[in-house]
Amino acid sequence: MFKGGIKLTDFKDISKEQSIEDFKEPEKVIIPLSQHTGAPAKLVVKKGDRVLKGQIIGESAGFISSYIHSSIAGKVNGIDDVLTPTFKISPAIIIENDGSGEEIEKNKRDWLNLKKEEIIDIVQKSGIVGMGGATFPSHVKLITPEGKKCETVILNGCECEPFLTADYRVLKEETEGVIEGLQIICKTLGVKSAYIGIEKNKIDIAGKIREKIKNIKIDCEIELKVLPEKYPQGSEKHLIKSITGKEVPSGGLPIDVGVVVFNVQTALAIKKCVCDGQPLIERVLTVTGVVENPKNLRVKIGTGITEILDYCGGELKEGRKLVIGGPMMGINLPSADFPVIKGTTGILILPEEILPEEIEPCIRCGKCIEVCPMNLVPAEMGRFAEYSKWEEVEKLNVFDCIECGCCSYVCPAKRPLVDLFKWAKSLIKGKKK
Repeated sequence: MFKGGIKLTDFKDISKEQSIEDFKEPEKVIIPLSQHTGAPAKLVVKKGDRVLKGQIIGESAGFISSYIHSSIAGKVNGIDDVLTPTFKISPAIIIENDGSGEEIEKNKRDWLNLKKEEIIDIVQKSGIVGMGGATFPSHVKLITPEGKKCETVILNGCECEPFLTADYRVLKEETEGVIEGLQIICKTLGVKSAYIGIEKNKIDIAGKIREKIKNIKIDCEIELKVLPEKYPQGSEKHLIKSITGKEVPSGGLPIDVGVVVFNVQTALAIKKCVCDGQPLIERVLTVTGVVENPKNLRVKIGTGITEILDYCGGELKEGRKLVIGGPMMGINLPSADFPVIKGTTGILILPEEILPEEIEPCIRCGKCIEVCPMNLVPAEMGRFAEYSKWEEVEKLNVFDCIECGCCSYVCPAKRPLVDLFKWAKSLIKGKKK
């Protein structure tokens, strides 16, 4: 088990029993070309074009980039710069639904007969990215860097953020598809060992998962690990530590210790694109918090958040805030005028916090140090950042910070430590450029 972290009230009962529901196709979608880690996709359609559901509308602009597809059939009515839910300004394709539902031709495949290069190409051209929120292009993870060796794959089903239950529902309702996706990943990476990690609050699906992994189609041992509820258990470095005992070095990547981690929805998306010919045009997300009808919805990429909130009875009014993602690492949005993107794990309406008007001084209690899962000294990093002492902040390994929010959560002075670290990272990177 990793050092630090905190036990949080999970609030998952609000939406946990809500089966996945297909949200209606919207009349209009707004699909940004930058909704993944890396270079934005290159536009390949123009205003006035008619596109089919699943058609490529943005091509990968490099190795670390992703293809973008239309999530509906209709006419391209415009191409404009928009602000994404991650506060990136990106060109976006605006498509009006023509109601036909016409799709691209889908190629059904037997993945057991595919070479690893073919699988990687399919995953890349299907626009698959990490769907736990990080949105790193998945085809990159399927290629082991020269000089490295992948020994183990971990499927991350922890979903340790409070309120979110979309991954839980996917694991429960589409167990077979998720495990098939994991097998495709293992075949591609050539590993003989894999784990599925879930927290104890999902113990009810453990039996079904164990039953399904008894009869897999490749020579690979898959084991389910049920882990204690401890935030941030779902962070890949901490999941690796909890399951394998290995520690990813400072500044390093999971592959440095022979491990690659994938989210459960990413595994399902890989199964769907490889076996069924379906690119990434939709995802499952949780709508919860102060809403009349909490839901787990399968939503088309580009759907307006306003439409989803209207459907679920979520009213954004005084004293409430809108959070995309989980409450710990999610992003507060000023309004609901944003589209769903590939990394949208949840839509939460929560009570507004009352924060001090000025940053209060540190009382030197050391609680932030105790809970930091990265063995950092948040109090000192925050103090140096506050006084713009960037060299000192960097020496304290601020770039190892995963922005989990544990330090801010326990701080009795309510210091906005994570905000200070984000600010410091941004300025240090800018100075280096």
